[in-house]
Amino acid sequence: MLRISEIKLPLDHDDTALAQAILKKLGISKEQLTSYTIFKRSYDARKRGHILLVYIVDVATPQAEKLLAKFAGDRQIAPTPAMTYEFVAQAKPGQVVEGKRPVVIGTGPCGMFAGLLLAQMGLKPIILERGKSVRDRSVDTFRFWVKGKLNAESNVQFGEGGAGTFSDGKLYSQVRDPNHYGRKVLEEFVNAGADPEILYINRPHIGTYRLVKIVQNLRSTIEELGGEIHFQSHVTDINIRQNQVQGITLENGQYIATNHVVLAVGHSARDTFQMLFERGVYIEAKPFSLGFRIEHPQALIDQCRYGPQAGHARLGSADYKLVHHCQNGRSVYSFCMCPGGKVVAAASEPGRLVTNGMSEYARDEANANSAIVVGINPEEDYPEHPLAGIALQRHWEERAFQLGGANYQAPGQLVGDFLADRPSTKFGSVLPSYKPGVKLVNLGESLPDYAIAALREAIPAFDKKIGSFAMEDAVLTAVETRTSSPIRIKRGDDFQSINTFGLYPAGEGAGYAGGILSAGIDGIKVAEAIALDFFAKVDI
Repeated sequence: MLRISEIKLPLDHDDTALAQAILKKLGISKEQLTSYTIFKRSYDARKRGHILLVYIVDVATPQAEKLLAKFAGDRQIAPTPAMTYEFVAQAKPGQVVEGKRPVVIGTGPCGMFAGLLLAQMGLKPIILERGKSVRDRSVDTFRFWVKGKLNAESNVQFGEGGAGTFSDGKLYSQVRDPNHYGRKVLEEFVNAGADPEILYINRPHIGTYRLVKIVQNLRSTIEELGGEIHFQSHVTDINIRQNQVQGITLENGQYIATNHVVLAVGHSARDTFQMLFERGVYIEAKPFSLGFRIEHPQALIDQCRYGPQAGHARLGSADYKLVHHCQNGRSVYSFCMCPGGKVVAAASEPGRLVTNGMSEYARDEANANSAIVVGINPEEDYPEHPLAGIALQRHWEERAFQLGGANYQAPGQLVGDFLADRPSTKFGSVLPSYKPGVKLVNLGESLPDYAIAALREAIPAFDKKIGSFAMEDAVLTAVETRTSSPIRIKRGDDFQSINTFGLYPAGEGAGYAGGILSAGIDGIKVAEAIALDFFAKVDI
């Protein structure tokens, strides 16, 4: 097959335009075009009012060899590269692999894909999740949003699907992917019910409610392959002897012997991090970020980004990505931007308040929201202890809880008032989407002084990039603390903890991923490492 890049077409092109562009580019007849598939579709918005769709396509034609020779000097035409994921090891059909089964802790995207790959390689993993199944977890989460009743073991952070279930379901990453791990993740999502367009559209997403069914289908696939998934199974201890994992203990006292443990607990499993530290597993503090959620009318963002073509069906709701380097040495950036979405309550501990953002697949809510956060680092901001970043998170989460009225309402402020350092008294044109509700305060008290100063400098700077970003009645909601894990459980080239053999720290919680796709990719890599180690010790 041939891969053709940089085919540009207008937004309103008809269904035949792409095929016609392929024929024109290659100089072949309709009869010589066997088929084509879209590998990627993005857009070029450099000319305001003249946004173009940009395609990369894979073409099947009996003239392939002749065309490659003819276009040898054309960088836009090349052979289609291999994109099929290859297992590093796999049990033979019908063969039972003896030995202690690998255990995966956590069913976020990292744990789910580690478990899926282990099951596909014939290792029949045992997967443990402290929270509930995705359906039951959704009930608890919605109850919290409506009534303010938090279940500390079943919420936005804990439960099947991980924190990414209640997000925008973004499926893009800056991770280099020469082994097609990312493609493997996307294909498995499609097999589980995701729209096939995620394989080719630029910056794909699934959406919160669609993720629920997809997660259930991934679970069923793992179980059909011999894996087990156990919910409300909180791992409270790990047995380590002579620097080698021997097994794990659950809260109910059950002990499971194993020599291979995937630690995919997410960035909010603070009690697990404390337990591992006490058991001598090497942990170090890492940078993360603190800040707010900001909400604007989605129509405003669409107009600023797309101009007169705003609202076009092929463009959808616009997003943005912003960064500003401040005079005090801090960097402020947008994070987890949710077009047409809402701000959600993401607390996982009583008496502490956390915000996050999510979007449904349609991205058709009235507001756009994004975190705007300030980067912090252990050397300067929490040097006391490897777990000091967690203490810092908790401090500001407790502060937000009190400012909001100690009932899980979030403290909020209008942007104009925040910049002027005065309390807000009423909402304007932008109504906050956060539930259980927002209490207007002065957010100058909700973060460290250096963070407040940085945010007050960055918002007007962002306004120069996206007009009206600093609009008076845009809404800020506090506090965003879970941008990434505040710790890293350091691992070696074999993906094992540097001082605890058989422990495979993985995903966002261990400090090795930053989103659904990168977490899924990391889960695959860790599963491969376990398979190679497992099969080297077991005669199959």
